[in-house]
Amino acid sequence: MTRAMKRIKLSPSMMCADIGTLKETLSIFEKHGIDCLHIDVMDGVFVPNLMLGTDYCRRLRALTDIPLDIHLMVVEPEPKIAWFDPKPGEYVSVHAESTKHLHRAIQKIKATGAKALAALNPATPLSAIEYIMDDVDGALLMLVNPGYAGQKLIPDTLRKTRELRALVDAKGLKGFEIQVDGNIGFGNAGEIVNAGADFLVLGSSSIFTPELPLEDAVVKFKAAIQS
Repeated sequence: MTRAMKRIKLSPSMMCADIGTLKETLSIFEKHGIDCLHIDVMDGVFVPNLMLGTDYCRRLRALTDIPLDIHLMVVEPEPKIAWFDPKPGEYVSVHAESTKHLHRAIQKIKATGAKALAALNPATPLSAIEYIMDDVDGALLMLVNPGYAGQKLIPDTLRKTRELRALVDAKGLKGFEIQVDGNIGFGNAGEIVNAGADFLVLGSSSIFTPELPLEDAVVKFKAAIQS
């Protein structure tokens, strides 16, 4: 089976969603089998922006059964993990750069029953998570510097994705998921999947483009990664 033929998980970035049509958006995602809802949590310190919080997560859980995929872009995430009340089957990502004790943060996530991902900014080497790979459910590789939608993909992040895939395969970590986030569009999705990603965060470069209705964009994107 080629990388393109593998079942790829999709996680729309909800900071790009129109809050005024949230129910309709979630209905489309449910209809088309979207795997998760990516929640960008920003504290204005770790990244230069403020975005999405605990009330928004509670609201989404009340409206849909689609699991949340909570991306904590916050300093010292350990005490803040519980604020989001992670559920079994959901994902929580913490940045290696945001804490002095990455193992401790990962353990706090795992204790909730949620899946734990270790996140890396574009310039952070894979060595930052090499000694925790046996303890996490996967990694989130940023293809852009976190904080804002609409940025251009940093080319070297594709090489980094390929290197992580090779490392995962060499270690025989069968359940390890590689999530990627940033400027994933219709034109480059196949290349990103072939680089080793199996979990894509989708934003304004793809399904939330103003050029297409949401449902048409979802259908087009799914076709792009299956071709």
